[in-house]
Amino acid sequence: MPKFDIIVVGAGTGGCIAAKTGAKMGYKVCLIDHKPNQEIGDKICGDAIGKHHFDRLGIAPPRDKEQASLIKGIDIFSPDVKTVFRTKGEGLHGFMVNRLELGQRLLGEAISSGVELRDNTSVLMPIMEGNYVKGVTAKSTIRDEKIELIGKIVIDASGMVAVIRKQVPLDWGLEREILGEDIQICYQEIREVSTIEELDFLQIYLNHEVSPGGYVWIFPKGENIVNAGIGIQMKKGFLNPKEQFYKYVLTNPLLKNSRKIRGGGGIVSTRRPMNCMVGNGVLFIGDAANQPNPIHGGGIGPSMLSGQLAAKTACVALEEEDFSKTGLWPYNSEYMAEYGAKTASLDVFRLFLQKCSDMDLNYGMSNRLIMEEDILKASMGEDLKLNITDKAQRVFRGIRRLSFLRALGVTAEKMKEIKELYRNFPKPEDHAQWSLKVELIIKEMMNLTIS
Repeated sequence: MPKFDIIVVGAGTGGCIAAKTGAKMGYKVCLIDHKPNQEIGDKICGDAIGKHHFDRLGIAPPRDKEQASLIKGIDIFSPDVKTVFRTKGEGLHGFMVNRLELGQRLLGEAISSGVELRDNTSVLMPIMEGNYVKGVTAKSTIRDEKIELIGKIVIDASGMVAVIRKQVPLDWGLEREILGEDIQICYQEIREVSTIEELDFLQIYLNHEVSPGGYVWIFPKGENIVNAGIGIQMKKGFLNPKEQFYKYVLTNPLLKNSRKIRGGGGIVSTRRPMNCMVGNGVLFIGDAANQPNPIHGGGIGPSMLSGQLAAKTACVALEEEDFSKTGLWPYNSEYMAEYGAKTASLDVFRLFLQKCSDMDLNYGMSNRLIMEEDILKASMGEDLKLNITDKAQRVFRGIRRLSFLRALGVTAEKMKEIKELYRNFPKPEDHAQWSLKVELIIKEMMNLTIS
């Protein structure tokens, strides 16, 4: 029965970083993925990532075939497409990447660091012993055989499948399932177009009729290639994203006479991270911990950060021989302070945007009741500070939409409140009370009205 110090389930960007980090610290690491080696890294995705993620982690940025194009910012279009907010800044500089090439490089670095890769292997369930995760039961995808792999610590990087998270004991109190309202179902195509005027600005289109609770994106990947797609909130009775894509997205002038290269669908979490991302003998990272950006669903950056932080925490726990929830707790605190606070505040902003009608957004954007600076600050995790002068000017411009302004003011306050909660993540004994405060803020936002 194979035994390891760390078992990482899933060889995506976060899983590869976690595995490499653990191996470079001298520990025996097993990395498991259901795909064959040569296909690891390929994924339906928006393909965009900020440069600051690579800088923070000390990882070489996308290069050569990994890099499709550079990004300077994002153009956000109102539902009637009459107003465009151009948001740009240091935190929005980044890359459009070719996921397979980037994924193969990160996988290669993990293997070169001493990681044992088990590809063509699907994890079925955690092995539980004495209320601890002690490994995984897996099955070969090419041979009809099961195997048990024993590990002192398991890192669940299995994406939205979250194969470990969904099977931990109920009495652990972890969020095993998440609501459909907190998930985007997406359809995406890589298409060849005749030409693209601006290669370095991503395009996002807000329209609740076309993409209820989500948005449409067109992201340039070179002079004549785009990543185009649509995300729709998975509320009861949600629309079919592929049908909406062909009905509405392909009418965009940029996509006129374009040619499909490939396409596919998927789901992504668009909410704050799990309230707790550890258990006895296990840590959760990336999509398995609900870490993508709640506004646009970008998950490459947070998955890499969480992979590194989780692995470092695991290494300390191995050194101290404490694999308990308490022993792994520092990962919670470090991730929430560095990134989770930002995404929690963005979750509040997401709920505000989903409450707005297309009429609200058209009026609010055209009359600058909501401005580029608001979007930029929100995307960077900064506070929305509406001073007295600014408030007065917005009231004057928005006399017909005072309810919109009131809702924006409440949203700014709640974004600040939840951010402070996450920055001051509690000790294990205070976590239950902390969670109630978080849920209260979310409930208040869900009950927010914009008449």
